[in-house]
Amino acid sequence: MATFTGLTFGGKVWTPKFLQAIDFARCIGCGRCLKTCGRGVMALRALNEDGEFVDDEEDDEIERKVMTIANVENCIGCEACARVCPKNCQTHTELAIA
Repeated sequence: MATFTGLTFGGKVWTPKFLQAIDFARCIGCGRCLKTCGRGVMALRALNEDGEFVDDEEDDEIERKVMTIANVENCIGCEACARVCPKNCQTHTELAIA
């Protein structure tokens, strides 16, 4: 298997690492990664005190908000989200191709 690579504008080899997971226990819901990503990969969602997602954000049972992966297919592997995350809660991986 080979790893998917590309070239930078300057001609250097670049290996993108795509968003795979977000650790909800570490995420503080600050939104920095959401603001950094111009591809709409993530979404901020509300959790209740039982750790279940709440669709109605007006609900009094909201404990906190966390970042989720909404459109993983839009990720280009730039890792900008990870660079701005103060809690290092994202996992990225290289794409292996056959």
